[in-house]
Amino acid sequence: MRDLCVLVLAPLPLLAAALPLAVTGGGTRRWFGGRGESQRAEAQAAKDAAAEAFYELDTAQRDLKISIETITAVDSSPAARKAVEDFAALGRRIDEASHAYITAVDAHDLDRDDLEPSVASRARAELTSAKEQLIRVKGELDRFGAGLGPLLGSAETQLARLAPAVERARQALLGASNALDSVRASGLRADDLAARLAALAPELTKLNQGAGRHGVTETLQRADRVLRDAEAVRAEAEKLPERAAEIDRRLVTLRTRAQALTTRSASVEPVLSELRRRFSAACWQDLQPVPEQAAVNVRRAEEKLKEAAQARDEQRWADATSRLSTVRALLNATDEAVSAAGDRLRRLDGVAKDPQQEIERTRFAIRDAQRLAMAGRQTPEPRHARPLDDAVARLDQAITALEHRHPDYWHFLTVTEGLRRTVADVVADIREERGAGSH
Repeated sequence: MRDLCVLVLAPLPLLAAALPLAVTGGGTRRWFGGRGESQRAEAQAAKDAAAEAFYELDTAQRDLKISIETITAVDSSPAARKAVEDFAALGRRIDEASHAYITAVDAHDLDRDDLEPSVASRARAELTSAKEQLIRVKGELDRFGAGLGPLLGSAETQLARLAPAVERARQALLGASNALDSVRASGLRADDLAARLAALAPELTKLNQGAGRHGVTETLQRADRVLRDAEAVRAEAEKLPERAAEIDRRLVTLRTRAQALTTRSASVEPVLSELRRRFSAACWQDLQPVPEQAAVNVRRAEEKLKEAAQARDEQRWADATSRLSTVRALLNATDEAVSAAGDRLRRLDGVAKDPQQEIERTRFAIRDAQRLAMAGRQTPEPRHARPLDDAVARLDQAITALEHRHPDYWHFLTVTEGLRRTVADVVADIREERGAGSH
């Protein structure tokens, strides 16, 4: 479309050129009197009205173009693309109406001295028609603009977020940089954090280049990402002195624990000797590897402690933490195995002296479950009664096995523990079922 502002001003020089003649009377202009002069005035009025309509359409189109540019800068949805297409179609109709107006203006010189009344009348008709076409197109433009409200509102909201989001990202980067400087001043290198912060530099460059180059949506996403990553670096930098101190404490604690386990592991062999002397092989065979495995675990733990200490000295915090976790797992496993041997001897001693306590404990659990299963019923549910009846039978079998010449007390304890777990599951099922039925 031709520049509308220029087109609006185009007729003015002709009017300005005519003014001196009208004011001074210094020309040979022939004025029509009566009806002729009236038709010239009507044509001029039609021309002025058309020019005003043309200017209003131009202004509306320019304003709406800004709105469309605002939407396209932010929104790439189908609705936004359709708005752009519809605006382009309106632009073509505006061009047609503008062309008709310009043609009508160019076709008639209303300031001519010899302007015929018929020509003035025709000019008035053509200019009036052009004005009406301009007004109709402006109406379409106004209706189109009114329909852009939701799209434009959403776009403006995103644009309003842009500057604050970018500024927050910049401040987050500054905060991360300051935290890193503070950590380094305390003697910690924090090389990994420095590398992560340096990796954000290209992102900051793109933020500074602005949304005009990278788009509003992409810039908002980048600002959010930079904010999140910079905040993570800052938080880790601030926690680094505490993390280093915690690693130092864990090194001391785990060294002490490893030394203690070395001493405790030496007690396993006498326990195994006692078990072998007093109980059947089934009661202690699974514990045979404990002394050797405990020694191996402690040695590995000590090696990992040295690696952790070296990683700490080199300020490889993640590696130090990982090695310490391995040390802890090894010592836990060793502790459990060493404790198991002593616990086995104590439990076997107890049941060998008095198996009746274990028997009564298990029978009480079964009877209690049976009473619960029968509460309020003539017969229990088969799915509850069956495992309880099986528990009674298995307990009787386990008791009978104790009468053998070399009873397997460990098997007996394993069976009774398993029976109590089964009974507890039945009780939980009954209570859950009745609790659901009461609601």
